[in-house]
Amino acid sequence: MQEQEIVERIKTLYPDASVDLAGADCSFELYVISEQFAGRNTLQRQRSILDLFRDELTSGRLHALSIKARTPAEQAGSGGLVQIQL
Repeated sequence: MQEQEIVERIKTLYPDASVDLAGADCSFELYVISEQFAGRNTLQRQRSILDLFRDELTSGRLHALSIKARTPAEQAGSGGLVQIQL
């Protein structure tokens, strides 16, 4: 599956989303930031995105999809990890 196809499909459900993708071929990590995730738990967020790719996951066209779905406030407050190499 092509990266652009994945992003476009997510944008149909979450037009305001910022989508970052890592991976290739049929295995991807998704980072989706959308205000529409507010009030939803992690499982609800992930399930809504996985449902967009049900046929591809069932057929094997898409083998693995790891999803991190956050609101902009959660993303800003997460701080993230910083790796420092000495």
